[in-house]
Amino acid sequence: VVDFSNLQRQIIHGTSSIGKTKLQSAKERLLDINPNIQVDTYETALSSENALEIFAPYDVILDGTDNFPTRYLTNDACVLLGKPNAYGSIFRFEGQASVFAAEGGPCYRCLYPEPPPPGLVPSCAEGGVLGILPGVVGVIQATEVVKIILGKGETLKGRLLLYDALNMKFRELKLRRDPECPADGKCSKIHKLIDYHEFCGVPAQPEPEVERPPAPGEIDVVELRAKLDRGDKFLLLDVREPHEFQIGRIPGSTLIPLGT
Repeated sequence: VVDFSNLQRQIIHGTSSIGKTKLQSAKERLLDINPNIQVDTYETALSSENALEIFAPYDVILDGTDNFPTRYLTNDACVLLGKPNAYGSIFRFEGQASVFAAEGGPCYRCLYPEPPPPGLVPSCAEGGVLGILPGVVGVIQATEVVKIILGKGETLKGRLLLYDALNMKFRELKLRRDPECPADGKCSKIHKLIDYHEFCGVPAQPEPEVERPPAPGEIDVVELRAKLDRGDKFLLLDVREPHEFQIGRIPGSTLIPLGT
């Protein structure tokens, strides 16, 4: 679901979307911009079991994911289906973009044959990201998709574009198909999708929690709001971390971090 902490880097969601599923929020926003487009949604995690089926009807795949298992999964599915992959990724003050798996061009595995050891690359939550950066890289990805569809211009196939926002510099690296690449090298060793969480050495993501009614002794946000509106006397204790408390808090609440 959309969280307040997402808003500094995602213009597709707003404060009115907080609490909604990101899928629902994104669809509503896109149709609000242009009601004449068709938006198909898939309320499921992308996996080895469904990736080929989900990708099949589309001409171009955009990879904006934030974890290695899904990037390798997306790459291999695009290679198997022969679909170009407009790729983008961001970290802190830097971004990169390319077009993988296009006809005659390299794939993601040609650049990164193997994932880094688990824990070596911190997540965006741990390392942070400049809020404007996703917009810059996302627009580059969108530009590549339009060019692919129109058959115009020169795409980033065979090139990796590096963006350094802190120093406002763009660099470009040439990429070639790796003849030993297991995905699309001369041997074409990959004939099916694999368990990518196992391949990357990271635990699979848990299923999202299903909303449940308050247990005995608990109250929900509606009841809390009613207590505040009535002016009831009670202690509202916030056990989050100080930086979370500074981002957003309920007036009158007392902060004691859980670790304390």
